[in-house]
Amino acid sequence: MANAFVARSLDEVRFWSRIMKEHSLFLRLGFRAEDTQLINEANQFYALFENIQNRSMAFTLDTDPQVIVRFNSEVHNAVSHIWVFKRKILGLILTCQLPGANNFPLLVDHTSREANYFRNRLDELNNGKLEPLPDAIIDENVFFLRIMADHAKFISHLLDPSERKLVDMANEFSQDFDQLLFQARDIDSMRPQSQTAPILTQFLDQNRVSVKSLRDFKKTASDLISACKIKSIIHPLLADHVFREAERFLFIIDMFEQHLTGTPVTMRDLEEH
Repeated sequence: MANAFVARSLDEVRFWSRIMKEHSLFLRLGFRAEDTQLINEANQFYALFENIQNRSMAFTLDTDPQVIVRFNSEVHNAVSHIWVFKRKILGLILTCQLPGANNFPLLVDHTSREANYFRNRLDELNNGKLEPLPDAIIDENVFFLRIMADHAKFISHLLDPSERKLVDMANEFSQDFDQLLFQARDIDSMRPQSQTAPILTQFLDQNRVSVKSLRDFKKTASDLISACKIKSIIHPLLADHVFREAERFLFIIDMFEQHLTGTPVTMRDLEEH
């Protein structure tokens, strides 16, 4: 159990600290030149999470669990601060105090939801209170389906309007994931009666098909952006960022299905992800 706690903690911190670091960069790129205080704060968060990411790589599965508990608490504190920063930015945008800036309100809200998800996971790990499998399956899918729907919308709005085919494809993914999210919320509201193995298995299978398609679309878009073959204002790192989050969702779906079917989930699964 101690090794499982360490493996799960390191997996979460390594993945999400990189995401938080990149959020800091994306937000900074969306500020105006005169927003020097916000730019400085974003730079400080970038350095903070880069440090956390680097330190997390020095730990191994043999690290004392108590060391990881303390590290998780430190990371939780950092994530709480960047969550406050993101909500402050959202408030400034929605009250028209950053006219001409280039951060969509939904994008800022999106990044704050991911920060809240991360700190809640750290709380659960340190308190040893991870959700029961049926609840986790529904809650994780509700969370990530909305994230995927957001990504499709961001891609659509950041592509040049002349990229008509790609814009149409992104819009189709947005509609698909909106529908999947509505279905997930229906299953959520039917709890606990909806939490049967057949229903949850079908739920995961259906979501996997759409997530794989979106993941492949993101990979193609990322490659095209890196090769300067399409017109957009999408930063190459942002394209890779949303691709990695789709990969993360697929990993989580696979882990859930392994649990449902009784296939053991090994420490190697967590360490190699």
